[in-house]
Amino acid sequence: MAHVKKGDTVLVIAGKDKGVKGKVLSVIVGADKVIVEGVNRVVKHVKVGTTTRGATTGGLVHQEAPIHISNVKLAKDEPKAKKAAKKSAAKKSTKAAAEVTEEATTEEA
Repeated sequence: MAHVKKGDTVLVIAGKDKGVKGKVLSVIVGADKVIVEGVNRVVKHVKVGTTTRGATTGGLVHQEAPIHISNVKLAKDEPKAKKAAKKSAAKKSTKAAAEVTEEATTEEA
């Protein structure tokens, strides 16, 4: 069973593209491999031909090759802006709680 699925954002943890984040394009379950967008790009030599309209096809094609599923992990999608907002909200709530307790202690005395 794969720990990632198509559409997940993953982080490459081993290999020549270590540290790169990308979106999973497909999962090859039988071989335990995944194809990640922008990771493990290879040059494939394809025979040059022409279409019925006369456009040329083939030549050097750059595409993603599969990497082993153990070399990727799920990436945390939470942006830093959201983290900062949560942190400041938590800080404000603790300040408000501290002010309430200070007011309660001064009223009792």
